[in-house]
Amino acid sequence: MSSIKNLFKNTFIYGLATVLPRLLTVLLTPLLTKHLPTRADFGELSVIFSWMIIFNVLLTYGTETSFFRYFTETKDRSKVLGTALATLLGTTLLFVAIAYLSLDYIEVWTNKSSDYWKWVIGILAFDTLAVVPFAYMRAQGKAMKYAVIKMINVGIAVGCSALFLIWLQDIPMLRDIVPSDKIELFFIAFFGASFLTFFVVCKPYFSKWTFDMQLWKKMLRYGFPILIAGLAFAVNETFDKILLEWLLTDNATDQVGVYTACYRLAVGMTLFATAFKLGVEPFFFSEAKNEKAPELYAQLTKMFVILGSIALLMYIILVDIIKVWLIDEAYFEAMDIVPLILIAYLFFGIYQSISVWYKVTDKTKYGAYISVLGAVLTIGLNLILIPQIGYMASAITTCAAYGFMMVTSYIWSRKHFAIPYDVKNMLLYLTVAISFSLVFFYFLREELGIGSWSLYLVGIVMTAVLSGIIWTREKTFIKNLIKK
Repeated sequence: MSSIKNLFKNTFIYGLATVLPRLLTVLLTPLLTKHLPTRADFGELSVIFSWMIIFNVLLTYGTETSFFRYFTETKDRSKVLGTALATLLGTTLLFVAIAYLSLDYIEVWTNKSSDYWKWVIGILAFDTLAVVPFAYMRAQGKAMKYAVIKMINVGIAVGCSALFLIWLQDIPMLRDIVPSDKIELFFIAFFGASFLTFFVVCKPYFSKWTFDMQLWKKMLRYGFPILIAGLAFAVNETFDKILLEWLLTDNATDQVGVYTACYRLAVGMTLFATAFKLGVEPFFFSEAKNEKAPELYAQLTKMFVILGSIALLMYIILVDIIKVWLIDEAYFEAMDIVPLILIAYLFFGIYQSISVWYKVTDKTKYGAYISVLGAVLTIGLNLILIPQIGYMASAITTCAAYGFMMVTSYIWSRKHFAIPYDVKNMLLYLTVAISFSLVFFYFLREELGIGSWSLYLVGIVMTAVLSGIIWTREKTFIKNLIKK
C-alpha cells in the first residue's frame, strides 16, 4: 500500500499544479466576459482555443505517453529522452514554417484574423517543445518542481492578460504602440507565458543525448494510437464549440460565448479528473508488473468514484454561489448545461482510470477505437441535435459520449485484462449521486427558489444521505486505505 500512499502524494502535488493554475485561468472568465466588448468576442476566443487544443494533440502525437512507456523499461534512458526531444523539435519547426507561410489561408478557412493566429502558432510551438521536458520531470519524480513551474506559467499568463485587458491601453505612452484589439492582446499575454516557460525547462535540449532510429519507430508505433485517441478526445472536448458556430444560424458566435462561459462552471470536476490522471498515469506503468496490480487499480477506481460522486452532488448544490464569481450575469442563460457537463467529466475520470488495461498491455489501439467511436457519436449527435435545440445538444452529447466511452472500456477490459472492480457498489454511488444532482438542479431549484435556505438545507440532507450510504458500505475500505 506504500505505492498507493506515494501515488496520493504525487496526485496531491500534480493536482495542486493543475488545480491552482486552472483556478487562476478560470479567473480569466469574469475578466474576459467583463472586458471583451461583446459575448460574440468571447465566443470567437473560445473557438480559437478549441482549434488550439486540437493542434496541441496533433503536434505532440502521443510522444508524452510513449516517453513514459519506454523510459520506465529502457536501461539507456538518454536514448529515450533524446529520441523524444529530437522528434518533437523537428516536427514543431516544420509546423511553424508551414503555418506562418499559410497565415492568409488559415484566416480565410477559419474566418479568424491572422493577427490572432500569428501569436497562436507561437504558443503552440513553445507549448509543444516543453512537453518532453515536463514529462522528464514527472518521470524523475520531481513533482514539486513541475508544480511550481506550471503555476508560475499560468500566473504570468493571467497576470499579463489582466494588465493588457484592463490597464495597458489607458497608458498614453503605450496606447499607440500596443494593438487595440483585446483578443490579440490576450494571445500576446499567453505567448509571453509560453515562451518564458519553455526558456525555464529547455535544459534537456542542451544536455547530452542520442537519437535512436529503432526506438523512434517503436515510439511512433506506440504513440500513433495515442494520437488517434487524443485527437478523438479533442473532438469530444472542444469540437462542439466549432460545430455550434458552424450550425447555428442566429447569433452563432454569441451563443458559443454563452455556452463556453457556463461550460467553464464545470471546472471543479474537470480539475478533479485531470489531477487524478496526472498522478495515476506514471503509477499505472510502474506497478504494471506487480502481481497485485489489478487489485490496486480496482481500489483506485472505486476511490475515484466515491470522491467523484460526493464532489458532483456538492458542486451542483453550490453552483449558484460559484457562478456569481466565475461568469458575468449576461451569460447565466446557459446554466442548464452545467449538470450535464459535470456528469460528463465524472464519467471521463472513471474512463481514464479504467483505461489502464490497454495502456499497460500495449494494446493502445483499443484506446483509439474507443475514442474514435466517442468522437463519431459526438459529431453525429451534434449535427442532428444542434439545429433543433442549440447548445443543449452539445451538453447532452458530451455526457452521452463520455458515458459511452466509460462503459465500452469497461466491457472490453473484462476480456483483455481482468480487474476486480466493485461494480455493484460503484454503480450504486453513481446512481444516487446523479439522481440527487438532477433532481436538485432541475426541480428543487425552481420549486424552493434559487439561493433559498430551504434549498440548501435539502442539499445538505442529500449530501448526508449519499455520504451515509457510502460510509455504511465502505467503512472498512476507507479506514484501511487511510491507515496504510
